[in-house]
Amino acid sequence: MRGPDQRQLRTVVLQRLQSLESAGLLDLPRVRGSLPDAAAESLNAGVIGAVPEKKRADVLHGEEKLVLKNNPSQANEPGLHVTTSGNGYGCGSTPRLSRERRVTALAALRDSVATCSRCRELATTRTQTVFGVGNPMARLVFLGEAPGADEDRQGEPFVGRAGQLLTKIIEACTLKREDVYILNILKCRPPGNRNPSPEEAANCREYLQQQLEIIRPEFICCLGSVAAQNLLDTTTSIGQLRGAIHHWNGIKVVATYHPAYLLRNPSAKRATWDDMRMIMQEMGIILD
Repeated sequence: MRGPDQRQLRTVVLQRLQSLESAGLLDLPRVRGSLPDAAAESLNAGVIGAVPEKKRADVLHGEEKLVLKNNPSQANEPGLHVTTSGNGYGCGSTPRLSRERRVTALAALRDSVATCSRCRELATTRTQTVFGVGNPMARLVFLGEAPGADEDRQGEPFVGRAGQLLTKIIEACTLKREDVYILNILKCRPPGNRNPSPEEAANCREYLQQQLEIIRPEFICCLGSVAAQNLLDTTTSIGQLRGAIHHWNGIKVVATYHPAYLLRNPSAKRATWDDMRMIMQEMGIILD
């Protein structure tokens, strides 16, 4: 009988590791002894082929821990890579946390955001801050620009008409809102739903950075030019940014049109769907 090819083996290994991670197992124990020759060859070629030769030997002989890591410097290919720091992702230096500790850390950060007064105008005109919502273990984060009137009233991002369309997009990708995490560049609604100013975005940057360090997503989908340009620190238009994979702190980033833009310009939905198919393919989810 013909055994599984390298691609199949790699898929099985990654799916198993992701299942263990979702259950709260963040690191694999060290393997004693060497792997059988066939398994070693398959792992070497199909799973950790981008790791330098000496590191491959270390991994195969159990000298270092294996963790899921997204490393764009190695052929832009997510997979198994060696780490001695225990971080797992390239976002900052905060150690990876269990689900319980992520929930606790996000709650503490939410409390800090709720009393923020860095932007005087926003602090005096908001109804409440809009922190973020979703799965603290999410592989995928959706990043918008700022809360609108509905979000300011309810305290949750993307709950208005644009949010309803975002939910449909997520569901079309065979996911649920509870599977992902949704947040914004700004935690307060700008008066009149204007775009965030550079100063406001800079004031809120620390909160965004900390949220992403706690969640440690593998993928970020930026919704609209404001989100994409602020995260990627660029002035490139959304039309030029979309359709490609970008990287931010070791995380794969896709930029697409904001759902509010799609409500005004339905013809752009096809392009957005192409972007979602692309990021889903990167995640290992094949859409029809």
